[in-house]
Amino acid sequence: MLVQFNTDNRITGDEALAAQAEEIVTSRLNRFSSRLTRVEIHVADVNGPRGGSDDIVCTLEARPEGGKPVTVKGNGGQVDAALRDAADKMQALLDTHFGKLRTH
Repeated sequence: MLVQFNTDNRITGDEALAAQAEEIVTSRLNRFSSRLTRVEIHVADVNGPRGGSDDIVCTLEARPEGGKPVTVKGNGGQVDAALRDAADKMQALLDTHFGKLRTH
């Protein structure tokens, strides 16, 4: 499973942040790693300098082998909170996605 990390121009996407994002996402999605070809992480600050309680948005796109990509969004006041929210949502979505494949 390849993990790609991207930020908008309002968030500094340094190596430490990329490593933290990859660790959070892979820890939540590790059990699906053999079934996923790639996971893309996109982090954006929607309010810019105005701030806000949930102004950081993390979009995760997972690409299952032989299937269409699935996407979720998570919000938070900090980047790590948005990453955790999105990773939890993706974990639940993939549980459902692969569970349905198993039953058919």
